[in-house]
Amino acid sequence: MTEPLYDEDPEPSERSPAGLLYVPFRPGPSGRTTLRLFRTPLGRRTAVGFTSRRRLVTTLGAEQAWLRLAAPALRALTAPLGVTTLTVDPQFTAPAATPERATPAAQDWAASAAPASASALRVG
Repeated sequence: MTEPLYDEDPEPSERSPAGLLYVPFRPGPSGRTTLRLFRTPLGRRTAVGFTSRRRLVTTLGAEQAWLRLAAPALRALTAPLGVTTLTVDPQFTAPAATPERATPAAQDWAASAAPASASALRVG
């Protein structure tokens, strides 16, 4: 039985959303499936699940393979790997790169002075 959730609770009673999640994976050797793990902006490894296929496609692209898993099953699969965080419906925050038209000297300066791009999650 689950504890009820009240507005004044400092932390929700439920650790994950109800229902199945769309979980990204990649084909592994011999036809086996490998879950994709990502990293948070602080570098911590996290499992990722999406509440809809549309959200998964918007974030990772239409070619991303996925399977359906409940949050407790996803946690059980990643716990032996030391992954204790589950991120639901992440969104990448880095804008898409666009080419700039500049002189070669300006390009050299921009390449040396520009910070490396970062995203909310990265493949780990």
